[in-house]
Amino acid sequence: MKTKIGITEKNTQAVADQLAKLLADETVLYVKTRNAHWNVTGDNFHANHIFFEEQYKQLDELIDSVAERMRKIGHFAPATMKIYLELTHLTEYSDRTNDGLGYMKDLLSDHESIIEFLRGNITPFAEEFKDYGTSDFITGLMETHEEMAWMIRSYFR
Repeated sequence: MKTKIGITEKNTQAVADQLAKLLADETVLYVKTRNAHWNVTGDNFHANHIFFEEQYKQLDELIDSVAERMRKIGHFAPATMKIYLELTHLTEYSDRTNDGLGYMKDLLSDHESIIEFLRGNITPFAEEFKDYGTSDFITGLMETHEEMAWMIRSYFR
């Protein structure tokens, strides 16, 4: 059944295309955070292990909410690693030392990249595509990533 929510198909498609990129970024960040949780070593192992677990659990919820937002506006969410790797703005780890701070630097950079992507879409979603709901939704996601980035940034002096 066709989605009738007061937004043109052209506009929901444009929004869904950006949400697919966001979903890819969120999923790649989730996998990278899981990797940090599993493989971190060093003096603060236990604290870092728990911290990364808290972060990946939060990302899991964000991933689900992005996919569900795509469905709410009438589009299917991509769900393959191949597609995510084609769409993501993020890259693999540059530091392979398994050091907690090394992981945090990389993850912080990814959160900041997602924050910039989200910030850049808030106004177009509302003004250009007339999707105020998704604009509000990604504003909330941006605030969540800002908090997650702040938590990571706080590990550095």
